[in-house]
Amino acid sequence: MEAISPSKSLVDKTYGALLDAICTGEFRPGQRLGQDEIAERLKVSRQPVNSAIAMLRAQRFVIDTGRRGVEVAPVDAKLFESIYQVRGAIEPLAVELATPRLSPGSITRGREIVARGTRLMHANDARGVLQADIDFHTLIYELSGNEIITDMMQLNWGHLRRSMGEVLRFPGMTLQVWKEHKAIFKAMSEGSASVAADLMRQHIVNAPRRVASGTAPAESSL
Repeated sequence: MEAISPSKSLVDKTYGALLDAICTGEFRPGQRLGQDEIAERLKVSRQPVNSAIAMLRAQRFVIDTGRRGVEVAPVDAKLFESIYQVRGAIEPLAVELATPRLSPGSITRGREIVARGTRLMHANDARGVLQADIDFHTLIYELSGNEIITDMMQLNWGHLRRSMGEVLRFPGMTLQVWKEHKAIFKAMSEGSASVAADLMRQHIVNAPRRVASGTAPAESSL
């Protein structure tokens, strides 16, 4: 984590920094979170840290452990599976809706995101790769023009981010993810909505299968 600058809500910024650390694996499941240490690293007082941890506790990202305080919650396998079941239904639809709405500007944005994600992958920037992954899927949600899709994804955005981060921790997985992103957006740019939707469906369905298969050690990093 990096020190944060004072802008908008300090609690929100602290919450975002902690959630990023959990989603990228900087804070591992079972790791104790010391408020004083976090406050020192982020260059803030304990108050926004305590408030941010309370938010994370309510959202099941951290759990109370009695005298030990709080620690990062384990990845909930059932929740992880549920998220990908929903994504498998929603994201191909978002692709089909977004494809005919692409403009030269949005095509440029999509290609830039894919290029950025690939570049950050080669630089082993876990935080940057996760953000690029999120940006790629968010662009498709927005381009779909369907507010329900966008709102539905934002409602569980934190857990969605963590599930993405869990997939991206596997060696070789990140390269495959960005190859698939490139193929999806290429089909969209060519106006092949059904092809792009099928590619997105496979992209979503395959991710949890790869994780569940144990093809890479869970503790591996990007």
